[in-house]
Amino acid sequence: MAARKSRGADTPKLEDLARDRVAIEAIDPFIDGGRFAAKAVAGRPLTISADVFGDGHDLYAAAIETASGIEVPMERLPNDRWTAEVAFPETGPSHVTILGWRDIWGTWRRDTAKKLDAGQDIAVELQEAREILDAAKPPRGQSAVLKALQRAARAGDAETLLASDTAAFMAIAGPRGTLTRSAPVPVWVDRERAAFSAWYELFPRSQGEPGRHGTFRDVIERLDYVADLGFDVLYFPPIHPIGTTNRKGRNNSLKAEPGDVGSPYAIGSPEGGMDAVHPELGTLDDFAALVSAAGDKGLEIALDIALNASPDHPWIGEHPDWFERRPDGTIKFAENPPKKYEDIVNFRYYLADGSPNKPFWKAIRDLFLFWIDRGVTIFRVDNPHTKPFPFWEWIIAEVRRDCPGAIFLSEAFTRPKLMKRLAKIGFNQSYTYYTWRNTKAELTEYLTELTTGDSRHYMRPNFFTNTPDINPWFNHASGRPGFRTRAIMAASLVSNWGLYSGFEFCEADWLPPKDEYLHSEKYELKHRDLDAPGHIKDDIRLINRLRAANPALRDDRTLRFFPAHDDRVLCYGRFDERNRNYLLFHILIDPHAGAQFGFELPLWEFGLPDEASLEVEDAIHGNRFTWHGKHHQLTLDPENRPYAIWKLYPPGGAA
Repeated sequence: MAARKSRGADTPKLEDLARDRVAIEAIDPFIDGGRFAAKAVAGRPLTISADVFGDGHDLYAAAIETASGIEVPMERLPNDRWTAEVAFPETGPSHVTILGWRDIWGTWRRDTAKKLDAGQDIAVELQEAREILDAAKPPRGQSAVLKALQRAARAGDAETLLASDTAAFMAIAGPRGTLTRSAPVPVWVDRERAAFSAWYELFPRSQGEPGRHGTFRDVIERLDYVADLGFDVLYFPPIHPIGTTNRKGRNNSLKAEPGDVGSPYAIGSPEGGMDAVHPELGTLDDFAALVSAAGDKGLEIALDIALNASPDHPWIGEHPDWFERRPDGTIKFAENPPKKYEDIVNFRYYLADGSPNKPFWKAIRDLFLFWIDRGVTIFRVDNPHTKPFPFWEWIIAEVRRDCPGAIFLSEAFTRPKLMKRLAKIGFNQSYTYYTWRNTKAELTEYLTELTTGDSRHYMRPNFFTNTPDINPWFNHASGRPGFRTRAIMAASLVSNWGLYSGFEFCEADWLPPKDEYLHSEKYELKHRDLDAPGHIKDDIRLINRLRAANPALRDDRTLRFFPAHDDRVLCYGRFDERNRNYLLFHILIDPHAGAQFGFELPLWEFGLPDEASLEVEDAIHGNRFTWHGKHHQLTLDPENRPYAIWKLYPPGGAA
C-alpha cells in the first residue's frame, strides 16, 4: 500500500474552494489576466462580458460592480454568457468586478410555476418563499414592498409571489446563494480626444516667408488654416535646439552645407536640450502664446518627444553615465543597420548590473511634466519600441498620476506584438500599417483585426496618411485621386487619423529606391503655397465635418464591411445603433480607372427583407432620395470623385 503524501503548503483550503462555487470565466476585456488595463472613454459605455454558471439545475444571476460600488445587472445570453455596459464618469484608473450567484428566488419562482401548471400542491413552496423573503434585504425606501410580499406569502397568494413585478424586486433584494466575485478587472478611462482626434503635422521652422526660418509667431498665423481644415490636434516635430556635430545635410546627406538647418531629431546644443526651444523659433513665452492661441481656435498642441541626443547635448557633459559607451570608452551613436544616425547618440536605460538608470528615468519623467506645465498634454513619442517596456510603463504611470488626461501616441512601425505591448503598457494611440495596406483584401483583413480582435480593447489605431519619414509607395504614382481616397479612408475607417503637411497638396516626389520624400523637410525648410492648384483641401474639410457631425465615426467598433462586386472598390459602413447613426462609404481604390459596379445595400443590418426600401442622403451633396431593394449599381470616376458617402435612414428614424 502506497504511503499517503503529506499536504503541501500550496494545497487549496477547503473554505476557499467552497466559497467560489460559481464559475466566472472568459471575462472580456481582461487583458493578460488583469496584468494590463482595458481602455475606456469617460462617459462612453464599455461592453463587458463573462461566462457565469454553476452546478445543478439552479438559475444563476450576474452583475458588474463598479469601483464606486454601483451594481449593473448583466443580461444572460446563450450558453451561460452574460453581458452589460458600464460607463465611467471620470478619467483615470478604475476597475470593475464580476459578481455571480445562485438566483434563489428566480429558481423558486421557476420551479413553483411548473408545479402549479402541473396541478401539484405548493404548500411547502409557500413556506420556502416565506424563508426566502425573510432573508431579503430591500433597497432603501422599499421596505413596504417587502412587507407586502411577506403578507402575500403568509396568505398563500401565489399569484402575487409569481408576478413579474415581484421578480424584478427580488432580483435586487433577494438573497444571493454562494455569491462569488471575480478578480478586479482593471480599466483605464481616457478623455474623448484619446479615442477621437484629427492630427495635422507641420514643421514650425518652415512657416516663415521663403528664405526665412519660421517662428512660433508664424505658426499662430497658420492656426486658422489648420482649424479651417477641421483638425483638432496640431502636432510639431521636435522644437528644441539642434546640434551641429555630424549635422545632416539635405536629403539626409552626411555633409551639411553652410545654412543647412539639420534634423530636429538631433536634439541638443549649448542653447539647451529637450526642455528648451530652438532660439530661431522664439522663446518659451512665445511658445506659451502659441498654445493659448491654438486653444482659442479649438486646437491642442502635440509635441514630439524624441529621446535622441546630438553629440552636443548638455547632458553629455553633465551626466556622462546617461549615455551608452563602446568598449573603448567612446560614445555610441544610434544605428538601425544598415541605417546610421551619426548625428544622434544613445541614452543608457539600464546600468551594467541590470538595474534601471534611475536618475535618467526621473529626468525623462520630469521632461513630460515640464511640457504639461506649459499647456501640452498630448505627446507623439518617437520610436518607443527601441526603448525598454518597463521604462515606458513607469513613465506613463508617473505622468498620469499628475495628469490623467495626458495622451501618448506610439510611433512604432515595428513588429505587431511590440506595437501591441506598447499599447498595453499605456500608450493611448498607436501608429499602424495603414500606409502599406492598399488593396481591398489587405484593408479588409487589417481593419477587421484592429476593430474586432482582442487588441480592440487596448490598442487604438491612428491612421496617418504619411509622415516626414514615409512617402507611401501608393502615392508615388497615384496622382490626386489616390491622395483623395487615402485621406477619406484614413479619416473614416478609424476614429483617430492624421496627415503630415504637404499631403493636401499631393506632394509625391520620392527618393529612390525608398518610400521617402525627395527634399525631405526633416533636413531643410520647405515653403508651400497654401492655395496652390490641385490640392485636396475640400475633401479634408468634408470628411472632418462629417466626423464632427456623426457619432458613428467616433468609435472604431462601428465599422462594418459590405459587398461591392469589384475588387477595386471598398464598401464599408460606420453603424452606430445607440445613436441610430448610419454612414455607408464606397471608395474607388484604383486611382487610374473608373468602375461601374454592383453593391448590396445592407438591409439585413436593420432587420429588413431584401425588397425593403431605405431613405438615403448623399452626404457630399445633401440631396435625399429612396433606394428600393438590396441590389444597386454605382459608377465612380477617379478624376471626378473617387468616393461616395451616404447617410442611411432606416424605418424609425436616424440621427
